Order: sequence, then structure tokens, then C-alpha cells
Amino acid sequence: MRGTRGALGLSLRSARPGWLWGAAAALLGLGALLGAWRWAGGLRRAAGRRRRLQRVGTVLSIFVYPVKSCRGIPVREAQVTPMGLRSGELRDRFWLVTKEDGHMVTARQEPRLVLISVSSEDGHLTLEAPEMKKLCVPVKLPRKNRVVNCRVFGLDIQGRDCGDEVAQWITTFLNSEPYRLVHFEPSMVPRKSKDIINLFRTTDEVAYPDCSPVLVISEASLEDLNAKLEKKVKIQNFRPNIFVTDCSAFEEDTWEDVVIGDVEMKGTVCCARCILTTVNPDTGLLDRKEPLETLKSYRLCDPSERHIYKSSPLFGRYFAVDKTGKIQVGDPVYKMVQ
Repeated sequence: MRGTRGALGLSLRSARPGWLWGAAAALLGLGALLGAWRWAGGLRRAAGRRRRLQRVGTVLSIFVYPVKSCRGIPVREAQVTPMGLRSGELRDRFWLVTKEDGHMVTARQEPRLVLISVSSEDGHLTLEAPEMKKLCVPVKLPRKNRVVNCRVFGLDIQGRDCGDEVAQWITTFLNSEPYRLVHFEPSMVPRKSKDIINLFRTTDEVAYPDCSPVLVISEASLEDLNAKLEKKVKIQNFRPNIFVTDCSAFEEDTWEDVVIGDVEMKGTVCCARCILTTVNPDTGLLDRKEPLETLKSYRLCDPSERHIYKSSPLFGRYFAVDKTGKIQVGDPVYKMVQ
């Protein structure tokens, strides 16, 4: 083999001018130099990315609200999808109570919805409420169940009807006109967040949430509000997905791009508050005044943003999802800084 290689090498050398071999060697050297430069540059860029992450808090609690306006579920970890949080088979606000004509029903109209507890067992959505027998509804509904057109904040969206039994259960508990329960399925077309608030991107989509996949509030913001209230309120009054500690009050308003676990999210708009915040999460009673009136005394938007928020006070910040993944209680919260 050595002799063959040697013969071949002599043959090739004799067939090419000397200057060609010199040029080839120079190119090889240059390629090695460029490769080393790119490798070092990659390290510098990676280090730069790490330097641009500034820790701003810690995840204190995570909440998933499978049925819009019903009680949230505290979880230790959750998957963050483009359309919100997921825990096992339960996805955030993928179920909705409606009137028979498809219009949404929330705790704004039926405050006692907040007393309905939700969980999952063996492929079923489980509902429990005071003085009601526990009811289980399949997460994957029979195809024979009709798909209905629903109306959520003025926009059309579909849902598959969950059946007569759960409809009667909800109607009985609320002592109301006939209501239905519907489920958003992955094959259905979501609502565009941009159609609700123009500051969202065309790629931001939701099922039945008000407008955004993720809502973040800090513990310090809640403490700041409670310091001004005669009767304290809970974080459950505000229904965030991610409750953050180790930051200052309303600091979350300033976060534009955040990283939690392997999830990346982009800040969009603040959350404009309504009378839903005045529903007592423990009793289901609607106050209509507090904490809303106190928030209005010091949390109104800048006049230049009145076309977005109108006269509603702001509490919490909405985020869209740039990179999906898992978050856990205890995860550091980072913001990207220049």
C-alpha cells in the first residue's frame, strides 16, 4: 500500500505545477484558520447570549384553568404550548360554558362558576361543586357529539358539545337558564389574538382565553395592592398562569422577552381588569367594587395607551410563546437584555 501511495503521489506531483501545490496548501491553511475563527466566534456569541440573560424572579406557582372561569388547578410543572399551558390531558381554557346559542358564559355573568373544581382522571375531565355529585366527562368526545359555533368576545370559534348530562349538571348548580359545555379540539381553528388586540402578532392564537396564551403576575404586585385594601384579596382573584416571586411590584410590566426553563416568551400587553376580579374565589359572590376601585385609583394606563386599555386598570402582563417547553415551580425567570 505504501508503494502504491508513493507511486500515486509521484504521479500526481509530476502532473501538476509546483505553484498549484503551494496554492492548495495556502487554501488549506486559510480554511483551518477560518474554521477556528468561526468556532471561537460561536463561543463568543454563545457567551454573549448567556450574558444577555438577567435573572428577574422565580416561579412561585403555576396554574392551569381547563374550563374558562372555573377554579384553577395549581401544578408543579406544565408544558407551555403556542396556545397556552398544558398539564397532562388538561389544557388551559380549552373548555367553555355557553348559552344554548353559543355565546360564552363566564364568572362575569355567573360568579359561582369559580366554585366548580376541575381535575382529570383516566381520560376524563372531572367536575365537582358544593352539594353536587362529582361528574366525569370524556376528554376525547364521541364524534357523534355535534360541533357548535361559539362566540367569545365578539369572535367566532367552534367547540364540540360535551353532552346533555354535563349541561344539566352545570345548569342545576348555577340555577340558571340552560347552559352547555363545549371543548376546543386541535383540528378546530383558533382565534387570532391580533383580532382582539392589534398589538399581538399574526402568529399568536388562543382557544377560549380572553386574548393571550399566558398571563404572568408577581407576588410583589399582589402585596402592593393588598397594602392598599381593607379586605385582602388572593392571587385567585386574578387568575394568572405564572405567579412570580423575587421581583419588585409591577416589574413584570417591563419584561419584553423572558426565558423560564426551556421556554421563551414575548411580552405583549398588560392585562386590563374588569369586574371578574371582584368575584370572591371562595364564596362565588360578586362584589363589583373591590379590588377594582382601588386598582383604578393608581393603575390606569398612560393617556397615550387609552385606545388600548380604555378606563380599565392594569394588573399583570400577557405573554405570547416563542419557544415551547416545560416550566416548573422554582424555575428562575430571566429577561433578555441588550
